[in-house]
Amino acid sequence: MTTTPPRATRLPAALRSPGRWAVLPAAVVAGAALGGGYGALKTPEYAATSYVIVVPGEKSDPAAALGFAQAYGRVATDIAVTGDAKAWTGVSAATLRKSVQAETSPDAPMISLTARAAKPARAVSIADGVARSLVANSSQVAGSTGVKVVQFSRATEPVSPVSPSAPLAALVGACAGGLLGGLALLVRPKRPAARAEGRHSRPAVPAPAAHQPEPESV
Repeated sequence: MTTTPPRATRLPAALRSPGRWAVLPAAVVAGAALGGGYGALKTPEYAATSYVIVVPGEKSDPAAALGFAQAYGRVATDIAVTGDAKAWTGVSAATLRKSVQAETSPDAPMISLTARAAKPARAVSIADGVARSLVANSSQVAGSTGVKVVQFSRATEPVSPVSPSAPLAALVGACAGGLLGGLALLVRPKRPAARAEGRHSRPAVPAPAAHQPEPESV
């Protein structure tokens, strides 16, 4: 009794060349290393927020306070730069524009002034300085606007930085590296693998028959 030997199973081309898939874990490791290094070397940032509120005058429409709050929120950094905020905070005009962010509420005439700095005390000083500049500016033009800006809440010193920590930065870097590695695998050309498949699957061509000489006639 004869048995037919099992046919060898041919692996796909992607599995026969594991070097192509090594790009993905290498990209993940590289992204984690870069992200962790960035998080460890970058100077931590602290954020402090001061709040001011716009109140209408005795003969002003209370609804006008909401509109002036939106207006003051848009020009908060400009008022701080042109006012006395530079002297109160001890920072330059460029630092004020870059580190301060003003946000307004659509329902209340309140403005939040958030400042970022490398030290908690400096962040508090900048946020309160900008708020103080808004209060001083509104007092000067209260006769024409009919509203005033008053301090609602002073900034408190932050206890932890708002910038990402080294582990979080490493995790984000690993995710970004894995994404880039996957995209690299998708866009990488597959011509060499296709040619190899063509060589393995090319049918054999029979060799030409040998020419035999005809016998001579007597």
